[in-house]
Amino acid sequence: MQSGSRQDRRLKSRFDIRRELRYKLLEAEKTVETGTGITLDIGSSGVAFLAGRQLPPGAFLELSISWPVLLNQSCPMRLNILGRVLRSDSERVVCSVDKYEFRTQARSCPEAPAVRHDSMLQRWADTIRRGDLRSGVAGA
Repeated sequence: MQSGSRQDRRLKSRFDIRRELRYKLLEAEKTVETGTGITLDIGSSGVAFLAGRQLPPGAFLELSISWPVLLNQSCPMRLNILGRVLRSDSERVVCSVDKYEFRTQARSCPEAPAVRHDSMLQRWADTIRRGDLRSGVAGA
């Protein structure tokens, strides 16, 4: 596979995916730094992302990437990856994928709608209180 005049050395394909991510830089199983970034591409053996700073090659990383597909069309997911920094420059980081798993993501709670004070809602509530509903339909 040719990319300009440079040959691509990757053995596996990568997919251009732009997603928000959070990273943790780990040393001896402790988090020594955290940050955020944007993925550039993802493959089964590696991830390239913009971190806004250089990360030390060989360092262990834990990535948490927002996933674009919902579980059961309703539950947000995150892709969690454990790997090592393979290369890094002033902003771009490339890391290996040594382990990965999908996890559900906390849902954000929508604000409660404002209480309505219109006559239709009031008539419905009055009907419920009187017990006038037959078969679940008012006026049936």
